Amino acid sequence: TTSQCILLLYSFQRYFLVGTNQAQTKHRVLKIDRTEPKDLVIIDDKHVYNQQEVWELLGRLDLGNRTKIGQKGSSGLSRSLSAFGIVGFVRFLEGYYIVLITKRRKMADIGGHSIYKIEDTSMIYIPNDSVRVTHPDEARYVRIFQNVDLSSNFYFSYSYDLSHSLQYNLTLLQRPYELWSSPTSSAEEEVQKQSKHDSFDIFEDEGLPTQVVYGLQSEPYYKYVWNGKLLERVKDIVHRDWLMYIIHGFCGQSKLLIYGRPVHITLIARRSSKFAGTRFLKRGANCEGDVANEVETEQIVNDASVMSLTAGSYSSYVQVRGSVPLYWSQDISTMMPKPPIRLDQADPYAHVAALHFDQMLQRFGSPIIILNLVKKREKRKHERILSEELYPAVINLNQFLPPENCIEYLAWDMARYTKSKLCNVLDRLSMIAENVTGVLRTNCVDCLDRTNTAQFMVGKCALAYQLYALGMIDKPKLQFDTDCVRLFEELYEDHGDTLSLQYGGSQLVHRVKTYRKIAPWTQHSKDIMQTLSRYYSNAFSDADRQDAINLFLQVYQPSESRPHLWELPTDFYLHQRNTMALPLDRRSYTMWWSAGVLSYLPVPYDEVSCEDTMKKVKVRRANRFEESIDIYTEFFKPYELTSFDDTFCIAMTNSAREFMPKTVGVDPSPFTVRKPEETGKSVLGSKSSKEETLLQRKTAASAPPPPSEEAISSTSEDDSEDDRDDDASVSQRSTPIKLLTESGESTRTQEEIQQQSVKEPYGLNLAEFPAAKDLLIYERFAHLGESQHRVERTEHINLANIICLEPVSCFPEDSIYSLSPPQVDRDSREEFESSVLTGRGQVRALCREDMLMYREYVKNRYM
Repeated sequence: TTSQCILLLYSFQRYFLVGTNQAQTKHRVLKIDRTEPKDLVIIDDKHVYNQQEVWELLGRLDLGNRTKIGQKGSSGLSRSLSAFGIVGFVRFLEGYYIVLITKRRKMADIGGHSIYKIEDTSMIYIPNDSVRVTHPDEARYVRIFQNVDLSSNFYFSYSYDLSHSLQYNLTLLQRPYELWSSPTSSAEEEVQKQSKHDSFDIFEDEGLPTQVVYGLQSEPYYKYVWNGKLLERVKDIVHRDWLMYIIHGFCGQSKLLIYGRPVHITLIARRSSKFAGTRFLKRGANCEGDVANEVETEQIVNDASVMSLTAGSYSSYVQVRGSVPLYWSQDISTMMPKPPIRLDQADPYAHVAALHFDQMLQRFGSPIIILNLVKKREKRKHERILSEELYPAVINLNQFLPPENCIEYLAWDMARYTKSKLCNVLDRLSMIAENVTGVLRTNCVDCLDRTNTAQFMVGKCALAYQLYALGMIDKPKLQFDTDCVRLFEELYEDHGDTLSLQYGGSQLVHRVKTYRKIAPWTQHSKDIMQTLSRYYSNAFSDADRQDAINLFLQVYQPSESRPHLWELPTDFYLHQRNTMALPLDRRSYTMWWSAGVLSYLPVPYDEVSCEDTMKKVKVRRANRFEESIDIYTEFFKPYELTSFDDTFCIAMTNSAREFMPKTVGVDPSPFTVRKPEETGKSVLGSKSSKEETLLQRKTAASAPPPPSEEAISSTSEDDSEDDRDDDASVSQRSTPIKLLTESGESTRTQEEIQQQSVKEPYGLNLAEFPAAKDLLIYERFAHLGESQHRVERTEHINLANIICLEPVSCFPEDSIYSLSPPQVDRDSREEFESSVLTGRGQVRALCREDMLMYREYVKNRYM
C-alpha cells in the first residue's frame, strides 16, 4: 500500500495529500495544517480507504470548506498537483516547505520491483499568506537549498530497499522497527518483549516459539539515505507507507542476450550522506570515521526471463570506494592544479581509521581488503604522504584482530605502471581481482579515474563468476573485445562519469581505453577539456555546491540565534561535531571494534540478528498489509488501456542490438572475441560512435536542401573536403565520391556505401540500386509526409469528433479491479437452475408441456 501516486489538494486551512497504490484499490489521506506559521502539524488517521470511501470523504471536505453552505461557485477544495512521492519537509527561517516528486523515470527492474530516477520536484510553502511571517534571508536559503538538483541522479523505489544490498533484502526475516536491541540478547527474551506489541502473535508449534511478523519493513541504512533528516520530523507520526527514502549516486541496467535468453546486469551506486561534499573541500575522514567520496557499488546479475525475487536466480557483488581514512586535507587558498597534501592531526593510535573499518566490519563482515592505488615514488613528496601514514595504521589495527579476520592491505602504484611500456596495467589488476575473496575497498587520491578502472576490472572478474554460477558460461573467464565486456565497460564508464561529476565536477579524465592504450588521438583533447572543466568547477563552483549539500542534508540548520550559512568561515565543525564534545565514552585503542562484532565474524554484524533469531525461533511471514496482487497483472494490466511508454519505459542497452555486428555469418554469442574490423563504426556500442551518430542526425536535420549538380561542380575543393565528413551530405549526392577509410584507402563509391549500409543491418544485399523514377516518387511521398506532420504538430485535432466508439456488447465495461455480473432473463435463469438440479440427481416434477413434448418425441422416434 505504499503511496505511489499522491494527489495534493488544498483549502485555506489545510493541505490534503491523498495517496494510493498502483492498483488504486487502497488509499490513505494525510492532513497538514496551514494555520501554523512555523510549526508542522500533520494528522494521519492511519485508515485505509477504498475508492468509493475516499471520494465521499473528499466530497464532504469540499462541502465543509466552502465559504457559504450550498455555494456552487468556487469549490472549497482545490487541486494543486499530482506527485509520486514525498521527499521530505524542510524549514529555514519561516514556515515549513514540502518537497514532492512530480516527475519520475524508470531506470531498472529487479524481480518486479521498479527503481525510479527523480526527474522533477516541486517545493511548496505550507502556511497560508494570512499567517506567514516573512524574513529577509528566507529567499536566499531557498535558492541555496534548490542548488541540490534533485533531478540529477537521485533514485527511489516503492518496494525495494535501495539503501541495503540484495543479500540483505533477500534475507528471510528482515530487521523490523525495534525488533532486536542487540544480537547478543537471546531470541526468547526478544520474542517475549515483542509479544507486548499488537503486531505480533506468538504461539507454540512443534515445541518452538513461532513468531508471526505482520506488516513490518526493514529500517533503512541511513548512511546512504539522503532525505533521512527531511523525514525525521514526521517518521514517527505518519504511517510507514508515506515514507520513501532516496539514494544519491548511480543506477543503470543493461540487457545481455545469450542466444535469446535475457540476462540483466544492474549497477547501483550508493553515495554516503556522511561527510559528503565536493572534491577539495572534503578530504580524508571526520572524527566519526566517515570518509569523503564514499560510494558503495553493487552489481546484480539475474536471469530476466523469470520476473520474481523468490523464484528467480540472482547474484550480487559489492565493492567500495572512499578517501584515505586519515585526517588530511589540501590547501586551496592559492588554487593550483595539485594543492599540497597535509596531515591535519596526529593520530598515532589510528583512531579515525579504526572507526572507519569498524563500520565496514559491521556492514560487510570480514575479510576487508584495501587496494591502495596512490603513488609510491615521486620527485616531490605528494601522494606518498598518505601511503606512509595508512600502512602503519593498518598494521596497528591488525595486531589486535584474529589472524583470520585481519584487514588485508595491498598497495600498487598504478600511475607508475601506466607509464611503463613493458607492463600491462589491466593484466595486473586482473590478477588482483582473481585473489579478492571479500569486499574490496579501492582508493587513490580522488577515488575517481584510477579507482573506477580498478573497480571495473574487479567487477569484470566478478561478472564472469556470476554468469558461471547462473549457468550461462562454462568457465568463469571473460575476454576483452566481446559484446558482454563492451556492454559492461560502457555501463561502468557511465557509472564512473556520474560519480566523477558529483564529486569532482567533470567526467572521467582517464578511462579503461586509456589504460588499455587503445584510445584514439581525439581522446587526448577530450581529456584536456575534462581536466580544465574539473579545475574550473573546483575553483569557482564547489563552495556553493558544498553549502547546498550542507543545507540539504541538514548538517547546517538555520536559526535566528546563529550565524548564517554564508557567514561561516568554514564548515569544519558542522562535519566534526564530536570534536567539541567531552570524551565521556572514549573507545579503547586495542579493542577498537564495536561490542559483538568480533564474535560473529566473518558474518556481517548487521545481519547476525536475523540469522541468530532464525536458529532459535521458527519464523513465518504473514504480512496482512501486503496486497495479494499478481505481479504480471500489476505490471502489464492486460484489461486496461495502457501505453508502451509507461509499460516498456526502460531504455536499456541491448547487447544484440547495439554491440553485435550486423553482418551475415557472425557468431551471435556475446562471449565471442570480435576483431577490430568487426567492431568498427557499424557497431553503435561505444560512446564516441553514439555521439557521432547523434551529431550527424542533428546536422542532417538542420542542413539546407542538397545543391544541384551545377552547384556541386562550381564549389571549391576545400568545401567538398569539408563536406566529406558529413554522412548526410554524402548520401544526398548522385556523383561518386571517394571516402578515406581508417587504413588510408579510398576505393568505395557512394553506391557501394549505400549497398553496404543496407546489407549490414539486415544481412542481405539488394540486387540493384533504385531507379531515378522511383527515387523521385519517394521524395514526393516524403515531402507530403513532412507537410502532414507539420499540420499535426501545429493544429490540435479533437479525436472525439473523428472517432466515435460505441459499445457492441450488452455487458457493462469491466476492469481488472472490479466487474459487474451479467444480467440474464428469468427463463434463462430457470433453465440453468433446472440443469444444475438435474446434474445433482434432483429431477423436478414434470409439467403438462413436458409430457406433451415427451409423447411427441416417442411418436416420432418409434411409431
